[in-house]
Amino acid sequence: MTGPGRDAGRVSLFLAVAMTGVLVVIGLAFDGAGQLRSMQRADNLAAEAARSGGQAIDRARAIEGGPKEIDEDAARAAVDGYLAAAGVAGHTVTFPVVDGEKRVRVRVTVTYDRYLLGLFGFGNTVTVSGEATARAITEEP
Repeated sequence: MTGPGRDAGRVSLFLAVAMTGVLVVIGLAFDGAGQLRSMQRADNLAAEAARSGGQAIDRARAIEGGPKEIDEDAARAAVDGYLAAAGVAGHTVTFPVVDGEKRVRVRVTVTYDRYLLGLFGFGNTVTVSGEATARAITEEP
């Protein structure tokens, strides 16, 4: 078959495939940046929550001249309060002992809703987490 109608439609098929590829690349860039921001947010929230928990020392013991040690119940309440105010529900708080010193470790879990990659079957949400550890300052100035 010869004539002007022979290759009708081929360009539009190429454009449809090419535009799908371009949209996937844009989705990777957009949602990848969003996921990185969520990871940074999780790290920042964990660090600030651990800091607030690390300030909760056993005051009675410190006033008596004893060591400044983290009060687990008060630290857990401080971490829970901070993260509740930030709107984060998924977190864990532990109190590891390192070199004889009790510390507070906070792990925060944040979800990111994918906008563009969800349209291409990559999943609608991704869960990221951040972790931080804090200790009570025991040195005298």
